[in-house]
Amino acid sequence: MLIEFCLPIYNEEKILEDNIIHLYDYCFKQNYAFEWKIVLLNNGSRDLTEEICRSLAKKFPDKIKPENLSEPGKGRALKSYLLKSRADILVYMDIDLAVSLENISDLIEPVITKEYDLVFGSRLLPDSRVSRSYLRSISSVFYNFLSRRILRHNYKDLQCGFKAMNREVINKVLPYLIDNNWFFDTELIAWADFFKFKIKEIPVAWSENRYSQRKSKVRLVRDGAEFIKDLISLKTRMAKLKK
Repeated sequence: MLIEFCLPIYNEEKILEDNIIHLYDYCFKQNYAFEWKIVLLNNGSRDLTEEICRSLAKKFPDKIKPENLSEPGKGRALKSYLLKSRADILVYMDIDLAVSLENISDLIEPVITKEYDLVFGSRLLPDSRVSRSYLRSISSVFYNFLSRRILRHNYKDLQCGFKAMNREVINKVLPYLIDNNWFFDTELIAWADFFKFKIKEIPVAWSENRYSQRKSKVRLVRDGAEFIKDLISLKTRMAKLKK
Protein backbone atom coordinates (compact mmCIF):
# COMPACT_ATOMS: atom_id res chain seq x y z
CA MET A 1 0.00 0.00 0.00
CA LEU A 2 1.28 3.45 -0.95
CA ILE A 3 0.21 6.59 0.91
CA GLU A 4 1.28 9.98 -0.43
CA PHE A 5 1.37 13.10 1.73
CA CYS A 6 0.81 16.02 -0.66
CA LEU A 7 1.57 19.62 0.22
CA PRO A 8 0.54 22.46 -2.13
CA ILE A 9 3.23 25.14 -1.92
CA TYR A 10 3.21 28.75 -3.11
CA ASN A 11 6.06 31.12 -2.24
CA GLU A 12 7.00 29.41 1.04
CA GLU A 13 10.80 29.61 0.96
CA LYS A 14 10.96 30.75 4.59
CA ILE A 15 9.31 27.67 6.09
CA LEU A 16 9.53 25.03 3.38
CA GLU A 17 12.75 23.19 4.24
CA ASP A 18 12.28 23.12 8.02
CA ASN A 19 8.66 21.98 7.80
CA ILE A 20 9.27 19.26 5.22
CA ILE A 21 12.19 17.87 7.21
CA HIS A 22 9.98 17.96 10.31
CA LEU A 23 7.29 16.00 8.45
CA TYR A 24 9.85 13.56 7.04
CA ASP A 25 11.39 12.93 10.48
CA TYR A 26 7.96 12.37 12.00
CA CYS A 27 6.88 9.86 9.34
CA PHE A 28 10.24 8.07 9.45
CA LYS A 29 10.03 7.61 13.22
CA GLN A 30 6.55 6.08 12.97
CA ASN A 31 8.00 3.04 11.19
CA TYR A 32 4.83 2.76 9.12
CA ALA A 33 3.88 -0.67 7.79
CA PHE A 34 2.95 0.90 4.45
CA GLU A 35 5.06 2.63 1.80
CA TRP A 36 4.90 6.42 1.98
CA LYS A 37 6.10 9.46 0.07
CA ILE A 38 5.96 13.22 0.54
CA VAL A 39 4.93 15.09 -2.62
CA LEU A 40 5.84 18.77 -2.93
CA LEU A 41 3.30 20.51 -5.19
CA ASN A 42 5.00 23.76 -6.10
CA ASN A 43 2.32 25.78 -7.87
CA GLY A 44 3.67 28.86 -9.60
CA SER A 45 6.04 30.06 -6.86
CA ARG A 46 8.21 33.06 -7.68
CA ASP A 47 10.72 32.76 -4.85
CA LEU A 48 13.23 30.00 -4.08
CA THR A 49 10.57 27.36 -3.49
CA GLU A 50 11.39 25.34 -6.61
CA GLU A 51 15.11 25.21 -5.79
CA ILE A 52 14.41 24.14 -2.22
CA CYS A 53 12.05 21.40 -3.43
CA ARG A 54 14.73 20.03 -5.73
CA SER A 55 17.29 20.13 -2.92
CA LEU A 56 15.00 18.22 -0.57
CA ALA A 57 14.33 15.60 -3.24
CA LYS A 58 18.09 15.08 -3.66
CA LYS A 59 18.54 14.62 0.09
CA PHE A 60 15.67 12.14 0.37
CA PRO A 61 15.21 10.67 -3.14
CA ASP A 62 13.19 7.66 -1.98
CA LYS A 63 10.70 9.64 0.06
CA ILE A 64 10.37 13.17 -1.32
CA LYS A 65 9.05 13.91 -4.79
CA PRO A 66 8.83 17.43 -6.28
CA GLU A 67 6.10 18.41 -8.74
CA ASN A 68 6.25 21.83 -10.45
CA LEU A 69 3.27 23.61 -11.96
CA SER A 70 3.52 26.92 -13.78
CA GLU A 71 0.30 28.41 -12.37
CA PRO A 72 -0.71 29.04 -8.74
CA GLY A 73 -3.75 27.60 -7.00
CA LYS A 74 -4.13 24.95 -4.31
CA GLY A 75 -7.03 23.26 -6.09
CA ARG A 76 -5.23 23.35 -9.44
CA ALA A 77 -2.12 21.75 -7.93
CA LEU A 78 -4.03 18.96 -6.22
CA LYS A 79 -6.22 18.16 -9.23
CA SER A 80 -3.19 18.06 -11.50
CA TYR A 81 -1.38 15.62 -9.25
CA LEU A 82 -4.44 13.48 -8.55
CA LEU A 83 -4.59 12.74 -12.26
CA LYS A 84 -1.15 11.15 -12.24
CA SER A 85 -0.84 9.73 -8.71
CA ARG A 86 -0.99 5.97 -8.29
CA ALA A 87 -1.23 6.07 -4.49
CA ASP A 88 -3.80 3.87 -2.76
CA ILE A 89 -4.48 6.67 -0.27
CA LEU A 90 -3.80 10.35 -0.76
CA VAL A 91 -3.37 12.77 2.12
CA TYR A 92 -3.04 16.50 1.75
CA MET A 93 -2.11 19.14 4.29
CA ASP A 94 -0.97 22.75 4.39
CA ILE A 95 2.74 23.53 4.26
CA ASP A 96 2.58 25.54 7.49
CA LEU A 97 1.71 22.25 9.29
CA ALA A 98 -1.01 24.06 11.22
CA VAL A 99 -2.55 20.70 12.17
CA SER A 100 -0.44 18.72 14.62
CA LEU A 101 1.35 15.79 13.02
CA GLU A 102 0.12 13.73 15.96
CA ASN A 103 -3.27 13.77 14.22
CA ILE A 104 -1.97 11.89 11.15
CA SER A 105 -2.78 8.46 12.59
CA ASP A 106 -6.34 9.53 13.38
CA LEU A 107 -6.63 10.76 9.80
CA ILE A 108 -5.30 7.76 7.90
CA GLU A 109 -6.19 4.73 10.04
CA PRO A 110 -9.94 4.74 9.23
CA VAL A 111 -9.09 4.86 5.51
CA ILE A 112 -6.42 2.15 5.77
CA THR A 113 -8.86 -0.18 7.52
CA LYS A 114 -11.55 0.70 4.94
CA GLU A 115 -13.93 1.80 7.66
CA TYR A 116 -14.19 5.16 5.88
CA ASP A 117 -13.46 6.37 2.36
CA LEU A 118 -12.60 9.94 3.27
CA VAL A 119 -11.51 11.46 6.58
CA PHE A 120 -10.92 15.14 7.24
CA GLY A 121 -9.80 17.30 10.12
CA SER A 122 -12.03 19.82 11.81
CA ARG A 123 -11.19 22.88 13.89
CA LEU A 124 -14.80 23.30 14.98
CA LEU A 125 -15.62 20.05 16.78
CA PRO A 126 -15.94 20.11 20.60
CA ASP A 127 -12.70 18.14 21.09
CA SER A 128 -10.66 20.24 18.66
CA ARG A 129 -7.86 22.34 20.15
CA VAL A 130 -7.37 25.57 18.23
CA SER A 131 -5.06 28.55 18.56
CA ARG A 132 -5.68 31.22 15.92
CA SER A 133 -6.52 34.87 15.34
CA TYR A 134 -10.00 36.21 16.00
CA LEU A 135 -10.51 37.12 12.33
CA ARG A 136 -9.67 33.65 11.08
CA SER A 137 -11.88 32.05 13.75
CA ILE A 138 -14.82 34.21 12.73
CA SER A 139 -14.24 33.52 9.04
CA SER A 140 -14.23 29.74 9.58
CA VAL A 141 -17.46 29.82 11.57
CA PHE A 142 -19.05 32.12 8.98
CA TYR A 143 -18.01 30.11 5.93
CA ASN A 144 -19.05 26.78 7.39
CA PHE A 145 -22.38 28.17 8.57
CA LEU A 146 -23.05 29.30 4.99
CA SER A 147 -22.08 25.93 3.53
CA ARG A 148 -24.40 24.06 5.91
CA ARG A 149 -27.32 26.34 5.12
CA ILE A 150 -26.87 26.24 1.33
CA LEU A 151 -25.66 22.66 0.79
CA ARG A 152 -27.66 21.13 3.66
CA HIS A 153 -24.90 19.02 5.21
CA ASN A 154 -24.06 18.36 8.86
CA TYR A 155 -20.28 18.74 8.82
CA LYS A 156 -18.61 21.43 10.91
CA ASP A 157 -15.48 22.42 8.99
CA LEU A 158 -15.09 21.67 5.30
CA GLN A 159 -12.20 24.08 4.75
CA CYS A 160 -9.55 22.60 7.07
CA GLY A 161 -6.61 21.59 4.86
CA PHE A 162 -6.07 18.14 6.39
CA LYS A 163 -7.73 15.35 4.46
CA ALA A 164 -7.21 11.70 3.47
CA MET A 165 -9.07 9.72 0.82
CA ASN A 166 -8.88 6.41 -0.97
CA ARG A 167 -8.52 5.76 -4.68
CA GLU A 168 -12.27 5.19 -5.15
CA VAL A 169 -13.07 8.71 -3.96
CA ILE A 170 -10.40 10.19 -6.21
CA ASN A 171 -11.61 8.36 -9.31
CA LYS A 172 -15.29 9.16 -8.76
CA VAL A 173 -15.13 12.75 -7.49
CA LEU A 174 -12.24 14.25 -9.47
CA PRO A 175 -14.22 14.88 -12.71
CA TYR A 176 -16.65 17.08 -10.75
CA LEU A 177 -14.07 19.35 -9.09
CA ILE A 178 -13.72 22.62 -10.97
CA ASP A 179 -12.30 25.10 -8.44
CA ASN A 180 -8.60 25.89 -8.69
CA ASN A 181 -8.20 27.60 -5.35
CA TRP A 182 -9.34 27.30 -1.75
CA PHE A 183 -12.98 26.30 -2.49
CA PHE A 184 -11.53 22.95 -3.64
CA ASP A 185 -11.87 21.64 -0.06
CA THR A 186 -15.60 22.29 0.07
CA GLU A 187 -16.15 20.81 -3.39
CA LEU A 188 -14.29 17.64 -2.46
CA ILE A 189 -16.35 16.91 0.67
CA ALA A 190 -19.63 17.98 -0.91
CA TRP A 191 -19.23 15.68 -3.92
CA ALA A 192 -17.98 12.77 -1.81
CA ASP A 193 -21.09 13.17 0.33
CA PHE A 194 -23.27 13.47 -2.77
CA PHE A 195 -21.98 10.11 -4.02
CA LYS A 196 -22.59 8.48 -0.62
CA PHE A 197 -19.00 7.74 0.32
CA LYS A 198 -18.33 6.96 3.97
CA ILE A 199 -16.98 10.19 5.48
CA LYS A 200 -15.58 10.90 8.92
CA GLU A 201 -14.81 14.29 10.48
CA ILE A 202 -12.19 14.22 13.25
CA PRO A 203 -11.10 16.82 15.82
CA VAL A 204 -7.57 18.14 15.44
CA ALA A 205 -5.05 20.27 17.28
CA TRP A 206 -4.63 23.35 15.08
CA SER A 207 -2.35 26.34 15.59
CA GLU A 208 -1.84 29.37 13.39
CA ASN A 209 1.78 28.82 12.36
CA ARG A 210 2.51 32.14 10.70
CA TYR A 211 5.75 34.05 10.61
CA SER A 212 5.66 37.83 10.76
CA GLN A 213 6.08 38.42 7.03
CA ARG A 214 3.37 35.91 6.09
CA LYS A 215 0.14 37.84 6.34
CA SER A 216 -3.27 36.25 6.43
CA LYS A 217 -5.05 36.16 3.07
CA VAL A 218 -8.50 36.23 4.72
CA ARG A 219 -10.77 39.07 3.52
CA LEU A 220 -14.07 38.36 5.19
CA VAL A 221 -16.44 40.47 3.05
CA ARG A 222 -14.91 39.81 -0.37
CA ASP A 223 -14.18 36.14 0.29
CA GLY A 224 -17.61 35.69 1.87
CA ALA A 225 -19.35 37.00 -1.24
CA GLU A 226 -17.21 34.76 -3.47
CA PHE A 227 -17.92 31.81 -1.22
CA ILE A 228 -21.69 32.31 -1.45
CA LYS A 229 -21.46 32.47 -5.24
CA ASP A 230 -19.39 29.26 -5.32
CA LEU A 231 -21.79 27.47 -2.97
CA ILE A 232 -24.82 28.38 -5.09
CA SER A 233 -23.03 27.28 -8.25
CA LEU A 234 -22.09 23.97 -6.63
CA LYS A 235 -25.63 23.39 -5.40
CA THR A 236 -26.97 24.11 -8.90
CA ARG A 237 -24.60 21.60 -10.49
CA MET A 238 -25.61 18.94 -7.98
CA ALA A 239 -29.30 19.62 -8.54
CA LYS A 240 -28.87 19.16 -12.30
CA LEU A 241 -27.13 15.83 -11.77
CA LYS A 242 -29.99 14.56 -9.63
CA LYS A 243 -32.50 15.05 -12.45
